[in-house]
This record gives sequence, structure tokens and C-alpha cells, in this order.
Amino acid sequence: MTEDEVLDEFRAAGALLEGHFKLSSGRHSGHYLQCARVLMNPARAARLAEAVVAGIPAAVREAVDVVVSPAMGGIIIGHEVGRALGKDALFLERPDGVFELRRGFALEPGAKVLMVEDVVTTGLSSREAIAAVTRQGGQVIAECAIIDRSCGSVDLGVPFYPLLAIDFPTYGENDIPPALAAVEVTKPGSRKE
Repeated sequence: MTEDEVLDEFRAAGALLEGHFKLSSGRHSGHYLQCARVLMNPARAARLAEAVVAGIPAAVREAVDVVVSPAMGGIIIGHEVGRALGKDALFLERPDGVFELRRGFALEPGAKVLMVEDVVTTGLSSREAIAAVTRQGGQVIAECAIIDRSCGSVDLGVPFYPLLAIDFPTYGENDIPPALAAVEVTKPGSRKE
């Protein structure tokens, strides 16, 4: 998929939002990509997952034993990437603020894991999820995502294959431009304060 085709999928779903958003990372932005909305259509979710998988080098795809994604945002795309790869798709939850496998999910010792996210901004959730997989005995060999909001600057400690790197500016709490600060803030992400 080209950048325009990916953004067209978001626009068609009403998932490319403008306003003042506090992101899960804690940063502020005038744009928000509502992946839950773009992924609510199974055919669209499958198309995006197939495009994500196509962007992963063949050697990495062939090495993957299992797909893991963090809840909530990564569950649907993780499941669809698992389907595209023909691999099981597990997800991590944080019932007490720390990611862990639950619901009977377990990793074989040394399992080679592909981490899957919907959107990566600062990489905090991804790094926490990668650490959880390591604690569970797995080895994250790469991560993929639909959107890289860092536009290539994030370091996850593993190879990272986003479908689209986009540069929507984000701002720290004390650096919000006056025009953005004048707009009421919305917090659409899944992470608590």
C-alpha cells in the first residue's frame, strides 16, 4: 500500500481526526489516528495487515513462531497479522499496570515473537510489551505497526517495520502551541493517566 492508500483507509473509516488530543504517550497533538475505527471493518483490517506483513523482510517473517500484541490497540491488527502469517496471535494485558500474558496464553521458551502494534509514537508501550515477552521466556525478533508517528526516530531495541511513518507533530505538556491549547483536549487512547 502507498501512503495515500493507507491514509485513504483511515479517511474512509472516519479515523483520521483533527482537534486537540492527549495521546497515550502523554504528548499532545492536533491529529489522531483512531485505529480501532479503521480496524472495525474486517476486510479493511485484513488489507492493512497484509500490507504490514508485506513490508517485513522474508527472513523475519519465516523466523516468527508467534505474534504478540499489547491490549487494547494492538489486539485486532495483531490477530490479522497472525492470520496473514499463519501463526497464533496472543495479546498482553496490564491488569495492574504491567503487561503480562493472561487467559491461558503462554510462550514456549525461546519462542521467536513478532510484536504487533497499531500506532507507535514514543515506543513506551512497545518497550514495555517487549520486556513482558522477555520475562515470559520469549524473544522479540522484530516489531511491526500500521503507523509510526515518530517518523523513524523511535528506538524499540528491535527492528521496526511500520506500514506508514507519519510526521504529525506532538508536543510536551509545557510546549503546546497557543492555537492548539485553545482547543478543548480529548484523550482517546487506552492508557490511564
